[in-house]
Amino acid sequence: MDVPHWAVEDIVRRALAEDLGHGDLTTDSLVPPEAVAAGVVEVREEGVIAGLDVMALAFRLVDPAIDLALLRQDGATVRPGDMLARLAGPARGLLKAERVALNLLQRLSGVATATARLVRAVEGLPVRIIDTRKTTPGLRILERYAVRVGGGHNHRFNLSDGVLIKDNHLAVLAQEGAGIREAVARARGGVPHTIRVEIEVETPEEAAEAADAGADAILLDNMSPAEMRRAMALIAGRAMVEASGGITLANVREVAETGVDLISLGALTHSVKALDIGIDFELAAVGAR
Repeated sequence: MDVPHWAVEDIVRRALAEDLGHGDLTTDSLVPPEAVAAGVVEVREEGVIAGLDVMALAFRLVDPAIDLALLRQDGATVRPGDMLARLAGPARGLLKAERVALNLLQRLSGVATATARLVRAVEGLPVRIIDTRKTTPGLRILERYAVRVGGGHNHRFNLSDGVLIKDNHLAVLAQEGAGIREAVARARGGVPHTIRVEIEVETPEEAAEAADAGADAILLDNMSPAEMRRAMALIAGRAMVEASGGITLANVREVAETGVDLISLGALTHSVKALDIGIDFELAAVGAR
């Protein structure tokens, strides 16, 4: 994973603390400390896998004695019945880590799967599928990783990464009579020269005004493909162009064909469906040391 280990470990430790609380009452009351078990992690629907190392870390943090062998790598396309990993070790540890491990693996694989479908839909066109800041609180670094696994790219990580002047910024400035040109000028004067200034617009005419103002990037918000094509003509290559709002798998190629450089979708992370993955214990392997 191209994510710092300390960041991943912090997320997994917090997830485990949330789930375990003061202890697993069910497992501790039913399962003897010496019991051992083995199982397999199996896919139940087609998709793209992301987060195998995160899953493995959850088990190892609960009990380092758990032996886990990964059978696939992140980025693999899988189908129902495919095995992702084999597990063996103390039964209590396996049971206590199972839910957190699966929650993270299913969530990240869902993000990677959704991203891969969109990337395939625009294949052959010079456009990038990118994420937004509409991520699960606390999981942004992992969800952005899953977008990359699915073939997508990342927008700014947080508010300190770049300037993106949104409609509500413009609404506040409008109270003092300032518009797009003034907003771009203020942003340009308030940040280092290395920072790109992007602004959100809602009409082709506003896009032209943003380009005239010297914006580095222009976000076309909730425009129809026809409006996007007009905006592209007015911008005339003077800025990078991002399309966002109302974009789905059904219309993403039509949007890409307008010539925009980037297509951003909050749905990649804020409402994605988790991939169905399960852990099944192998009964013959359950026993005591």
